[in-house]
Amino acid sequence: MQLVIRQYRPSDRDAVFNLFRNGIQEHIRPCFYSAMTSPLYLAVTLAMCVSGYLLGSVLCAVLFPGIWVGLVYYCCHELYAGFVRKKLQTDMQDIPRYYLSRPGHCFWVAEAEVDARAQIVGMVAVMAKQSGKERQAELFRMIISPLCRRMGLGFRLGQTVVDFCKEQGFSKLVLETSSAQMAAVTLYKKLGFSHTLTHTKAEAPFWVIMLARVYIIRMEKSL
Repeated sequence: MQLVIRQYRPSDRDAVFNLFRNGIQEHIRPCFYSAMTSPLYLAVTLAMCVSGYLLGSVLCAVLFPGIWVGLVYYCCHELYAGFVRKKLQTDMQDIPRYYLSRPGHCFWVAEAEVDARAQIVGMVAVMAKQSGKERQAELFRMIISPLCRRMGLGFRLGQTVVDFCKEQGFSKLVLETSSAQMAAVTLYKKLGFSHTLTHTKAEAPFWVIMLARVYIIRMEKSL
């Protein structure tokens, strides 16, 4: 499969939207599974079941843990689906304005021939960030289609960003990802990024982050 990495064009809009939406929302199920199979959540589920049974109702023994499991799934779903909704109304709504009209910003797509037609199979973006006197950049929107995973495309896209940032004279490249995206963390480490901070500050409500058992991983690479 021949791949071409190029700058975003307005004609890519729908394909990029779909890739972004699907790529982010695919983390909902792994996030939910990871939360519910943790010892703490298994114990809470069992306690809910026992509590309902002790109330003398088989219905409660099923209903209580069902409500708990549903709440956890809602939080996992809202964490990622809510992120997609917000970004499709902000920077992803107008990629040329946010990423292609400002110095130090860029948005790339990876295009491949799939079944004899061109298809967008990956994307990544970067924004210039001023931190005091230091010029640094932040990597965003790294998404790879399932069609092209484990083929080195993620590394190529990441290296494209690194090379661009070096040309622009940035001293550092930073990014944030979630603990549910460990494959991405592994990729970033191969690109030379180091884990610098773990936190729970996100655009979702704090209680959603806590119940989904997700934390944010901040990484950076000196250029």
